[in-house]
Amino acid sequence: MSGELPLLVENLTFRYQARPEPAIQDVSFALRPGEIVLVAGASGCGKTTLIRCINGLIPRTYRGELQGRILVYGRDARAMSMAELSQQVGTLLQDPERQIVGSFVLNEVAFGLENLGLPRSEILRRVDEALAYLGISHLRDRETFYLSGGEKQKVALAGLLAMRPRILLLDEPLASLDPASAQEALALFRRLADEGISILLVEHRVEDALSIRPDRVLFLQDGRVAYEGPPEGMTEAVDYRQVKLPAPLVLQRAADAPPPIFEPAIRPNGREPLVVFEDVTFAYDEEGPPVIRNVNLTIRRGDIVAVLGPNGAGKTTLVKHAIGLLKPRRGRVLVEGRDTRELSVAQVAHTVGYVFQSPSHMLFAPTVREELAFGPKNLGFSPQEIAAGVAHAVEVVNLKGLEDYPPLALSFGQQKRVSIAAILAMRSRILAMDEPTAGQDYWNYMAFMDSILQMPGFAAVLFITHDLDLAICYANRVILMAEGEIVADGPPEVVLADLDRLRQCRIVPTSLLRLNLEHLPQTGRFLRAEALAHAVAKGVSSSFNQK
Repeated sequence: MSGELPLLVENLTFRYQARPEPAIQDVSFALRPGEIVLVAGASGCGKTTLIRCINGLIPRTYRGELQGRILVYGRDARAMSMAELSQQVGTLLQDPERQIVGSFVLNEVAFGLENLGLPRSEILRRVDEALAYLGISHLRDRETFYLSGGEKQKVALAGLLAMRPRILLLDEPLASLDPASAQEALALFRRLADEGISILLVEHRVEDALSIRPDRVLFLQDGRVAYEGPPEGMTEAVDYRQVKLPAPLVLQRAADAPPPIFEPAIRPNGREPLVVFEDVTFAYDEEGPPVIRNVNLTIRRGDIVAVLGPNGAGKTTLVKHAIGLLKPRRGRVLVEGRDTRELSVAQVAHTVGYVFQSPSHMLFAPTVREELAFGPKNLGFSPQEIAAGVAHAVEVVNLKGLEDYPPLALSFGQQKRVSIAAILAMRSRILAMDEPTAGQDYWNYMAFMDSILQMPGFAAVLFITHDLDLAICYANRVILMAEGEIVADGPPEVVLADLDRLRQCRIVPTSLLRLNLEHLPQTGRFLRAEALAHAVAKGVSSSFNQK
């Protein structure tokens, strides 16, 4: 029977050379033709390691001790060359920055086909077919450097589909996509499975992934299989505080648990301007179209701002102006009253700390501890201040025990937390984060967002996100962007109540948003699911103030 199965994993255990404990242990499962298996679990539980074992990166690229076996259509994966494996198994990485090698989209999608030595006419035909299949033919001649994170993810997937693999390994494929694009991607995965491709889908956005009815769920915990079975059983077997489940399920379970206590340290005063945009327009190419245009915006003390909008709307470009990485073509940006054209990036960093969308843009030091100390050292902090700041940042983002590990040997989710901790250790007055929850399990991202917003010292926090529920749980202000312009700016209860405008901006209303809108006349504000459960169960009291 094993010869008929696309994939069979038996008693798989792997320990990285740089780590003392196994990343995965005794993992066994099968993947059948046209089947979607959802792999879920906390950040660092072994999901990406499992994919590396299947696609051959372990043991060829990542060294360590490997036990057990993997059969691809009945053949031992370790006996197959990477060229043979790549024609059967396609992998979409968590971080598209680490997958894209071509300067232009056409070259990128053609890269794998060129390595197979296919004729030029066949390569071009397959490239155009893959781009059209994904609805991104308009990107064919674009430079990959200027693509948004979501666009890069789609281009990387096009490169895989052009190779026509029979097995797809998708590692957090929704992490960089806006909600509408995520739904389109999930529908595409279902279509590919219905056409016979076998799919292993690693995803933290469990609620979204469940919408395409995966055949089975594999839930990993500390490197082991804690649950394997139908999706309905998974929602009963896992802790709702660890995995993001649909809000109605959380309301059922959380009413009897202790209520969450959360009170941000940041207090809005509505007066002191920290960052001011005055008629800002910017284009990356002098002759190209503006990426943001006519932006007027003031970030004030006490603001907790969520920036929402579709891929390519200009969100990251906007925030890069606030930290001085980009300078306006027209208009100006003031940070604490000073024009960013007159400030170096290092000077702005004293006020605004920025966490990049891709950890690989930030991480370089040999250990986590040295990574976190680098920024404070360059800002002139004393050794005592540096040590205290590093220790506090490690605690806030749950990196205890990983201080002496190489950052780039960690999982993507752990790398993301290292990049956030590196900025926390610098103690900037304003914290700006680009997709802070990408690659994060629900428990970790709720825990570190709670910790960050309860930390004294921040005057304001700004985060770009495709996670609508993150804005619901934490923001006191929502900025909605589309086509380089701000189309809405105000309290979440106002901006997020316009469902038609959300859909126009490719934002899909979630079950948590719908429940909050339903109960808003009683609560008067948006609440996280656990807090909403208590509000609904007990009736809303005037003293109820948990987010």
